[in-house]
Amino acid sequence: MVMTAGASRQLTRRGTERKAVGDNELRDEVRARYAAAATAVTGTGGLALAVLDATDSCCAPTTGTLTPLAENSSCCGGAAEVDSAFGSGLYSAGEQGELPAEAVLASLGCGNPVAVAELHEGERVLDLGSGGGIDVLLSAKRVGPAGRAFGVDMTDEMLALAHENAAKAGATNVEFVKGTIEAIPLPDRSIDVVISNCVINLSVDKPAVLAEMFRVLAPGGRIGISDVVAEDHLGTADRAERGSFVGCIAGALSKAEYLAGLAAAGFDDATVEFTHEVAEGMHGAIIRAIKPETTSA
Repeated sequence: MVMTAGASRQLTRRGTERKAVGDNELRDEVRARYAAAATAVTGTGGLALAVLDATDSCCAPTTGTLTPLAENSSCCGGAAEVDSAFGSGLYSAGEQGELPAEAVLASLGCGNPVAVAELHEGERVLDLGSGGGIDVLLSAKRVGPAGRAFGVDMTDEMLALAHENAAKAGATNVEFVKGTIEAIPLPDRSIDVVISNCVINLSVDKPAVLAEMFRVLAPGGRIGISDVVAEDHLGTADRAERGSFVGCIAGALSKAEYLAGLAAAGFDDATVEFTHEVAEGMHGAIIRAIKPETTSA
């Protein structure tokens, strides 16, 4: 039986619609998990994070148990496991001491992008998926009053927490805006440095994220990102076996995929450096790249 062109288009449309539904469900699940994390921090005074089901907790391979979040941990699994791989344990004591406790406790990342971004006085910095504001507030201190640090997040509860933390820190050169990292609500060429901490792996449209980073960066601008990255021999099924999408594992790109995606977006001098293992064949990593000085974009 030969399929007509009309029937083929209809099947393609249905497949696209199913993918859109699945993507929206994943995005909603991510939003719900991070909303729960923000609410837990504010609801407990930061002493212990109310429990997220570890089978789908944010940012870590999980054990299927419920785990309270102690100080210097995150919502990413058991405290002993998490301190070395995820959360506030990846920041120095000095950095933690600069910030409100709630900003530190709400840290759910897999690295410390501020430490690798080499920020300078007067620069404009953007944090994708800024959460409770830890990296925005640290960036604001690095760029000084002549610079500015922006945070984009899609979760109302995290944005509210970030605004509270900024007020407690007395930060006046910060701005938190609601939006998605696939459609950043900032003008073209308005940013010098883009950072992000274990968020890009959670996007359902990673090419759009990389293209948006390129768009908002000024020529010569750079990215300094922490993310979970898979070894190249792991396929999508292998990654899914090691953790859930909302656990920052199943949706992670491989090293080769990251480099290819950055090149396709227009970046130069891209590198991916593994820093620590978070699951078998999966690593916290530092991703760097530069937007060319001469570009029409």
